[in-house]
Amino acid sequence: MSTLAVVCQTVCEDLTITINFRKVKPHIGNSIEEIVKRNTEIELTATTIRNYLNNEGLPENTIDFHALIETKFDYPDIALDNPNNTAILPFSSGTTGLPKGVQLTHKNLVHNMLQNSHPELKFKISATDSFQEVLPTMLPFYHAFGYSVVMNGLNLHGGKIVALPKFRPPSFISMLKEHQQESTILYLVPPIVLLLTNDPNAKKEYLKNLRIIFTGAAPLAASDVEKFCRKFGDHITFLQGYGLTETSPVVCSLWPSILDKEGSYRGSIGRPVPNTLMKVVDINDPKNTPLGPNVDGEILIKGPQIMKGYLNLPEETKNILTEDGWLRSGDIGHYNNNGYFFISDRLKELIKVKGNQVPPAELEAIVRSFPGVAEAAVIGIPHDTKGEVPRAYVVGKIGEKLDIEALNQYVDDKVAKYKRLKGGIVVMEEIPKSATGKISRRILKEMFLKDGI
Repeated sequence: MSTLAVVCQTVCEDLTITINFRKVKPHIGNSIEEIVKRNTEIELTATTIRNYLNNEGLPENTIDFHALIETKFDYPDIALDNPNNTAILPFSSGTTGLPKGVQLTHKNLVHNMLQNSHPELKFKISATDSFQEVLPTMLPFYHAFGYSVVMNGLNLHGGKIVALPKFRPPSFISMLKEHQQESTILYLVPPIVLLLTNDPNAKKEYLKNLRIIFTGAAPLAASDVEKFCRKFGDHITFLQGYGLTETSPVVCSLWPSILDKEGSYRGSIGRPVPNTLMKVVDINDPKNTPLGPNVDGEILIKGPQIMKGYLNLPEETKNILTEDGWLRSGDIGHYNNNGYFFISDRLKELIKVKGNQVPPAELEAIVRSFPGVAEAAVIGIPHDTKGEVPRAYVVGKIGEKLDIEALNQYVDDKVAKYKRLKGGIVVMEEIPKSATGKISRRILKEMFLKDGI
């Protein structure tokens, strides 16, 4: 299959940034034309670079990279850029709408690196004369988690990054085996945690020196953490982070210093990083009055890492940024009596059953805890009288029998009536995901609406 990348040339004349990545064009649909139409600086590039390795089909005046770096230039003195100028232009995920250019400034990025490196956080990456931290990673560097948390974070502390050009489970597991002596930290997304738990080729000894696994991009259920630790050992500390492309990206983290002082809060995304404010508000309250602890609502964020705005989209910027500087996250969650935050689900992905809100992630965690289930995804499908009902898609564990009737009863016994899987359970070979490992509920909904799958 060919790859299709949408590339943006803006801010600097020679700056190219990947907007989005999908294996085949139908995964993007007709959104490309709309993106180009509203962003005059965007140019489209197609296919994988390996198609051009023999210099066939290259545009005229293409410069060979090796020739470029060997060329001597007289560089003029360049003044330092204004810290409030746009430094990079990542594009927000297309899973909840058309991709939007997120204007992150030099100030945003530097502040977020410093926030993530605060001494109180004790998230130590070692680089000495005798030892250098090695981080095997599969995260794409055009995504906020990859370029900011992994790349900038490791480079800031002198760590070494070993990256996969394309994620394949055997290749990633092989990397873990090869670098097991030098790797004490891993940055993962929840589907990769599940993969390592369920793959018999991922051996316990490959992670024997691991101290910390930091997860982000999607919620990770406490039951999934427990399964992982039963296989690989309790010496591994799981830390969850939370952020958005629009926040450079980190706003909240569960850090070792918190665990040392107050014990583990598995399932929590922790507390706001330094110089960051977070509040929870009723989604129907125009005044955005803060709610108290243990009450779900939309999470709002304020801090120096908040984006300047969306490129060429003033209305969309106005919709996400309040007049007093708070950013609407679009995520539903709450905080407990000790100030720890918990994410329930995306506001746009909540299933509405007769007016009741059902978070897909809650049902997915329950389904995954059933014997024989390796992965699960839940969406809402239309219903004549209830509006929507939950429908589950599951992937079975290799070599194990999956009893669908028993699974359905298992879920019924654990949830309120309106949360039951009245939309059915579908067994799949693979659940569609984005390039960063997030479950693509949008694709599942399209499959159901088009083919009834």
